[in-house]
Amino acid sequence: MATTASQTGKEENKKRVEIFDTEENLAIDLAKYTADLSDKFCKERGAFTVVVSGGSLIKSLRKLVEVDSIDWSRWHFFWVDERVVPKHHEDSNYKLAYDSFLSKVPIPPGNVYAINDSLSAEAAADDYETCLKHLVKTNVLRVSDSTGFPKFDLMLLGMGPDGHVASLFPGHGLCSENKKWVASITDSPKPPSERITFTFPVINSSAHVALVVCGSGKAEPVQMALNKTGSVPAGSVSAEEELVWFLDKPASSKL
Repeated sequence: MATTASQTGKEENKKRVEIFDTEENLAIDLAKYTADLSDKFCKERGAFTVVVSGGSLIKSLRKLVEVDSIDWSRWHFFWVDERVVPKHHEDSNYKLAYDSFLSKVPIPPGNVYAINDSLSAEAAADDYETCLKHLVKTNVLRVSDSTGFPKFDLMLLGMGPDGHVASLFPGHGLCSENKKWVASITDSPKPPSERITFTFPVINSSAHVALVVCGSGKAEPVQMALNKTGSVPAGSVSAEEELVWFLDKPASSKL
């Protein structure tokens, strides 16, 4: 069962906080939420553009593979950030998503957009941005009317214990990058140091964003982000249509 926490204020009208008794119930609801949006966008525009992070978020997608009604052939699958390592490396977000999710659903391989891991971080970021711009030209990917940045249908994000999202870390200069779609980072405070990441303008131009956070170790940054009591990157996340926080009880314990 989920408890919905109310938010007030102008920007908060697009924000919803769902609190679940267990991570299992969270995963079930997250699957339904994602499947409903998939159905909506596939009917409206013939495609569904989905972005994922790495980490514990992928585990919480496990119930999605059990949904029969999803038209996987219309999915286009991206990463909000990636470590610049080979795809078979244990640190690869591609490997994490492939092993736990992509290998179990029939998304066409040509619709799965991994980085070119043979390039440097800077070149890989530029290459990924070029890929996105091509998909805009072919009308797979929309552009936000209000920002001019790409408008993904759904972004599924986790959050680190320090409140970071994607590879946007507390106090790092990339948190204020406002021109690039995809940026490189070579001094990540969390190894591996070389990564690429979507920037906040891209994240916040998404139609829908789900921030999925579990565990008591993340309760403090959840509280800081939602109550605006501290400067954590997760507190800067928004969406053009709706941002939904999916929290289990331990992660919400300080709200």
